[in-house]
Amino acid sequence: MGKYILLIFPLVTLAACTSVNVKPVDNVSSIKHVCVQECPDDCFVEDMPEVIVEGLERNGISAERFIGKMPEDCEYHLKYTCNVTWDMAMYMHHAEIRLLQGRKQIGSAVYHLTGQGGLSLMKWQGTRAKIDPVIDELFGKKAAGSN
Repeated sequence: MGKYILLIFPLVTLAACTSVNVKPVDNVSSIKHVCVQECPDDCFVEDMPEVIVEGLERNGISAERFIGKMPEDCEYHLKYTCNVTWDMAMYMHHAEIRLLQGRKQIGSAVYHLTGQGGLSLMKWQGTRAKIDPVIDELFGKKAAGSN
């Protein structure tokens, strides 16, 4: 029995999974513009706002970034948080995205590296590789995979 545990443990650690949980937006065609609230204190991933804006634009939605008070003409706004950790270099292991219409949440997505990525080399992928499929699934373009 002990031999099997020694064989299984390395396989489990190497095969750390990515968990993606998306509640897609129902009526994407009605969304023409989204204000993206930059949250520098809630996300230490420098290119996250840029990746989100490009993802919105790729899905046919114009976007503007803001810090602090939301512009009054924003019907839809997007909030995000993310967490980073260290393993020979900093990398993002968790991100949450919420799309709101006024105060009502109309879509959300969570990206999470189970076990902070374990020994998987995929944990060091850039923000685009991790978040682009999540944004596309949020807006109904294609399904983000999880392994």
